Amino acid sequence: MDASRALARARVRPLRLRVSLALLAGAAVLVSGCSADGAASGSGRKEGSTTTQAAVPAAADDLQDDYLKVIKNVLPSVVQIQASGALGSGVVYDDSGRIVTNAHVVGDEKTFKVTTASDEGELTASLVYAYPEQDLAVIKLDKPPRGLKAAVFGDSSKVQVGHIVLAMGSPLGLSSSVTQGIVSATGRTVSESGSGGGTGATIANMVQTSAAINPGNSGGALVNLDGQVIGIPTLAATDPDLGNSAAPGIGFAIPASMVKTVADQIIKDGRVTDSGRAALGITGRTVVDASSQPAGVAVAQVKSGGAADKAGIEPGDVIVGLDDTAVTSITSLSEALAPEKPGDKAKVTFTRGGNRRTVEVTLGEI
Repeated sequence: MDASRALARARVRPLRLRVSLALLAGAAVLVSGCSADGAASGSGRKEGSTTTQAAVPAAADDLQDDYLKVIKNVLPSVVQIQASGALGSGVVYDDSGRIVTNAHVVGDEKTFKVTTASDEGELTASLVYAYPEQDLAVIKLDKPPRGLKAAVFGDSSKVQVGHIVLAMGSPLGLSSSVTQGIVSATGRTVSESGSGGGTGATIANMVQTSAAINPGNSGGALVNLDGQVIGIPTLAATDPDLGNSAAPGIGFAIPASMVKTVADQIIKDGRVTDSGRAALGITGRTVVDASSQPAGVAVAQVKSGGAADKAGIEPGDVIVGLDDTAVTSITSLSEALAPEKPGDKAKVTFTRGGNRRTVEVTLGEI
């Protein structure tokens, strides 16, 4: 199993924030609010000193100027979203007041309160459509304010490990917060918990970042130094050894290209018409072995005319592999399918009546 699929076994949690946590945010800031000003170099240079010595603070100034420029340009496009019992973030998608966020931020709600970075007053918004399968949603401001600025979304294929990024959102209810880090990895496939406010989605090609993201950051912006949104922060890894608290420096964002694909379909058609996500066309459940360990996916139902049906897979079969990847649970099957595309061919291994079989399946679409 490759590294990206192994990582998907790490526990992750959505970054939706229960409203009550916002009351603790001020104390958290007070504890960690100290920062040291950059010390200025000596006012004079000794005879014979080189220009290289002076270039170091100049480069730091240039980087700081880049940060300030990006924050000034992008932060006004990042909003705080409040549902009835939770807080999250969102990104202004167009000048008509449409905002893209996570499906787990909106939950089952239809109306929301929105606060922009430039206006402390609350605005109202309504749900356009939520797509839990990719944990994305679009809401629309009922009365978009003047000067509302849409963010610029970048090209996910150009994101590289090591790129400096800024995460913008409302962690712990602290609106318009910014943290910085780098792109730690790309192409991660991660499964989101179905409990605690998550949708249970398995999402491919996620951007992993070291920028600090916390509950409340969900739906916000992961931004490069060109001022482009390259992802929507969605998940944070948790460390079981620390009581499932957030693992520092390991967060995941849905890539901008997927965000644009889903949001554009929602805006045009009111729903997602082409998911681009592969599916077997089955309903299944995880089965366990004699040691109570996950041992495969039992097929409960097969969609008539779907991919599995055409390949001869039947209810009662137990799927144990997809191509070279072992399948032990519904989650592992979703993770194995996540990088695939509708129309791709895959070898599905399953057991029937104690016999092991392998068939080639032309994958369908979610």
